[in-house]
Amino acid sequence: MSFGAARPRPRLDRDNRAFWTGGAQGHLMICRCGDCGKWLHPPQPLCRGCWSENVAAQPTCGRGVVDSYTINHQPWMPGLEVPFVIARVALEEDPSIYLTTNIVGCAPEDVAVGDAVQVTFEEDEGIFFPLFEKVAQ
Repeated sequence: MSFGAARPRPRLDRDNRAFWTGGAQGHLMICRCGDCGKWLHPPQPLCRGCWSENVAAQPTCGRGVVDSYTINHQPWMPGLEVPFVIARVALEEDPSIYLTTNIVGCAPEDVAVGDAVQVTFEEDEGIFFPLFEKVAQ
């Protein structure tokens, strides 16, 4: 699924590289503390729960639930196909961890709060943007 326009590319660093490249192996990579087990997003070098530096990206199941969303009708960039859904997805591993993303593969009017979703990736020159598709419940 293509967004229709080039997405702004993130600047990769030590903390976020696994998140933006994990899609190459089909994994949504989220940081997790090796001491207290807390999931952390966005990627960061310290656990905000116990201040441990024992933090590393780990693969998740890639499933979540649409927590909130909006349908965008503004073509912010040349070539951007509208309308599209901007959603906040709560991850299955920890529903207090959210990703702001796009819901793809369905009509925008078919998206609802509470929809079960699964990650899919849109690749652009080595960056794997995590998007989500609805799954049957």
